[in-house]
Amino acid sequence: MVATMQNLTDRQAEILEFIQRTLCNSGVPPTRADICAEFGFSSPNAAEGHLKAIASKGYIELMRHSRGIRVLVDQNRSLTQQYELPLIGYIAAGQPILAEENVEETVRIDPELFHPRADFLHRVSGHSMKDVGILDGDLVGIHYQPDADNGQIIAAALYDRRSGREAITLKRYYRRGAKVRLDSENSDPQYAPIEIDLTQVDEDSQDTPQFRIAGLYAGLIRRPR
Repeated sequence: MVATMQNLTDRQAEILEFIQRTLCNSGVPPTRADICAEFGFSSPNAAEGHLKAIASKGYIELMRHSRGIRVLVDQNRSLTQQYELPLIGYIAAGQPILAEENVEETVRIDPELFHPRADFLHRVSGHSMKDVGILDGDLVGIHYQPDADNGQIIAAALYDRRSGREAITLKRYYRRGAKVRLDSENSDPQYAPIEIDLTQVDEDSQDTPQFRIAGLYAGLIRRPR
């Protein structure tokens, strides 16, 4: 539930504008440390206090990770009834996931369509998740988050050293210690789990994929075929 919007103090307005500017320039929200550096706060708690006040007034939503800030208003501070989500294809090495170069198109949606709210879309390729109703060609909403609980469906970014790009794949996530397993949801034997030992990832290896969590699966859009 979004809080009723109230007037911001001058400092809260400055912080909101900094968040919006950072999103526009880099594709991701600032961290609390970024906010401290920008405004000269001595402690991340000061930044957190301002963010909680801005959230209580309905302008942003806070989440548990370090960049967990979702802006709920446009540049004119009007509550967004619809917003445009970027459709992400491959991710160029070293770029933020929402960098302009990675965006194939933008899609206008109702923000309440996905739970949790989505930050970007990804087009499904293949049939590895068909047993949970995620089909080839679907657009899936992804909630930006760099961690996940066992059993959640995630957007996994696997780095291909040959192309220098990351490919996003939708899989069910399990981790035990340094061992990661990415499971398909398709009973066909060809869809074997992807297993990654994080202690054995060699930067010079051409075979072991580098892995990170790009976000959590939040729902899908099925366009007419």
